[in-house]
Amino acid sequence: MILGVGTDLVEIDRIRKACEKDYFVVRTFTEMESRQAKGSASKLAGSFAVKEAVAKVLGTGFRTFMPIDVEVLRDELGKPYVRLYGGALVRFQEMGMERIEVSISNTGEYAMAFAVGEGGERGGMP
Repeated sequence: MILGVGTDLVEIDRIRKACEKDYFVVRTFTEMESRQAKGSASKLAGSFAVKEAVAKVLGTGFRTFMPIDVEVLRDELGKPYVRLYGGALVRFQEMGMERIEVSISNTGEYAMAFAVGEGGERGGMP
């Protein structure tokens, strides 16, 4: 059952400029995310869009957790997936979610992400 959906669109250049500030990178991306991106503003923008989309799936935005609590990685074929930590993981569990699927699309200017949270039925909800 779908328990939440989220999408986000970011300007790649905006993320490129933000990443010039070390505090933004340290508060937003894990070491593994930065390593996988290899300095690619496009990949970092895609990861940032996923973080925003997942925050929407969880229904809170970044109120009870930080962007770094949503780690966006890619498997050996390049398919993105997320790992949750801290408040993001707590909210995921509270909602009864079992998994979050994500997808990223990029153009030269924009990165867009879509996320779907799935799990068993919510107690008492149709």
